[in-house]
Amino acid sequence: MDNLAPGAPRGAPGGTSGETVDRASLRRIPRTDQLLADPRLAAAQRRLGRDLVKGVITRAQQRARRGEISPEQVAEAAVAALPPTAASVTPVINATGVLVHTNLGRAPLSPAARDALAAAAGTCDVEFDLATGTRAALRGRGVLDALLRAVPNAQAAGVVNNNAAALVLAATALAAGRDIVISRGELIEIGDRFRLPELLISTGARLREVGTTNRTTAADYRQAVGAETGFILKVHPSNYRVEGFTRSATVGELAALNVPVVHDIGSGLLAPHPLLPDEPDAATSLSDGANLVTASGDKLLGGPQAGLLLGEEPLVRRLLRHPLARALRVDKLTLAALEATLSGPLPPVARALAADPAALAVRAERIAAALAASQLPARAVTTEAAVGGGGAPGVTLPSAAVALPEDFAVALRAGPAVRRGEVPAVAGRVEKGRLLLDLRSVDPDDDDRLIAAVRAVSGAPGQIDAPGGDPP
Repeated sequence: MDNLAPGAPRGAPGGTSGETVDRASLRRIPRTDQLLADPRLAAAQRRLGRDLVKGVITRAQQRARRGEISPEQVAEAAVAALPPTAASVTPVINATGVLVHTNLGRAPLSPAARDALAAAAGTCDVEFDLATGTRAALRGRGVLDALLRAVPNAQAAGVVNNNAAALVLAATALAAGRDIVISRGELIEIGDRFRLPELLISTGARLREVGTTNRTTAADYRQAVGAETGFILKVHPSNYRVEGFTRSATVGELAALNVPVVHDIGSGLLAPHPLLPDEPDAATSLSDGANLVTASGDKLLGGPQAGLLLGEEPLVRRLLRHPLARALRVDKLTLAALEATLSGPLPPVARALAADPAALAVRAERIAAALAASQLPARAVTTEAAVGGGGAPGVTLPSAAVALPEDFAVALRAGPAVRRGEVPAVAGRVEKGRLLLDLRSVDPDDDDRLIAAVRAVSGAPGQIDAPGGDPP
C-alpha cells in the first residue's frame, strides 16, 4: 500500500529539479500510521495535537511525491517542520524602533505579567473567596485596587476589553438617545477603518459636533450643551498632530460647563511623563475636572489589551452595572496580567522609553562586533525611534541600531530557521537601502537571541546572497 491520495501523481514529473518520481519511489514513502508511530512525532502529538501533526506529516509526504525530498527523508522533514506551539502565532523580536507596534501585538508583557498569566491559566480564584468558600463579592478586586493605587485621585476604577469598549459603554450608559458634544477636530479614525463617530452613533447616542477641524473653543461647547446633553467627550488625537492656527478647549474649561466630561486619553499614560509633556495622563485629567477617563491598557501602560475606566464612583458604578458591561468584561488572564503590570517591576515599554541613548550605543557596538566576528557586514549606527501605538505623535527618541544589508530583512522575518522555530522572527525597518535593527524597542535580554537569529539567517541557503559589502 503506497498511501497515495486519490488523484495523486504516479511517476509524474518532480519538483523544481525536473526529475521523475517513479512508482517504486512513491511506494517507499512511509505511511501516515508509520510516521505517527515515530517516537518523535508521537511525543509531538501529546504536545501539539494529532491533527496538527498529521498535517505536518501530509505536507512532508507531498514533498516526497513531488521529488523535493527522498522517501527516506520524510520523517526527518516532518520532525523539522513541527511548530514550537499549537498556535500559529510566531514570536517576534521587535527591532523596528516603534516601542508600541500595533501589528506586533502592541506592548510586550513584563516577566511578572507573563508569570501571572501562567498562574491564572489553570483553575484560580478569579470569582471565589477561598476564606469563606463562597462567590467573591467583587471580581478582579486586585487589579481595581492596583489601578486606584496608580491613580490615587480616581474614586473608582473598572476594566473592559479595550478602550473602544470603554467608550461604547460610556455612550450607552450615559447618552443613549441623548447628545454627545464633541469637537469636529476630534472625530478620529482609530485604525483599520473604524471611525469614532460611527462607533458612538451605534450606541443610539446623537453626536453634536462643535467647532472646526483646527479650532474649537469652550464657547463652542457652551452653546451646544443643554437638557439633551449626555456628556461632553474630549478625545486625544493620539495618532496624528495638527499644527499652526489651532485651538482646543482644555479639560478644566469643559469641567466649568457643569456637564459630565468624559476624556479619552487613548494611550494609557496614568501619570505625567517627562519625555512626553504633550501626552495627556489620567491623574492630571481627573485633577483638572474630568468626571471619567478612558484609556488603553496595552499601549504606554505596557500591559495586556484592556479598556480602563477611572473617575467618579457613582459614574463608574453606573457603567459597570449596565447590562452591556457583562458583554465587555475581561477574562481572568487579562485581570492577572494587568494587575501584575501595575504592581510589578517596570514593564518593557516603560523601560524602553527611559532607555539611555549611550547605553543603547554600547549595545549596538557589542552586537555589531559579535556579528562582524562571524564575517557579517554589520555596523552600529545612530538613529531615531518612536513611541507608536497611537501615542505621542511626532515625538522622536534618540536611539542606536545595527545596520545590515537590506536583503537580510525577509529572511530575518520568515527564513527557514524562523519557520523551524530555531530562532525568533526579527522585524526591523528598511531605511535608505539598509536594514536597521533599532535597539530601543529590543529588550536587552534579547540581544543574544538577536545575534543568534542574524547568524542563523546568514547561513540559510537560498534566502539571501552571501553577505557582500558593508551596509550603506
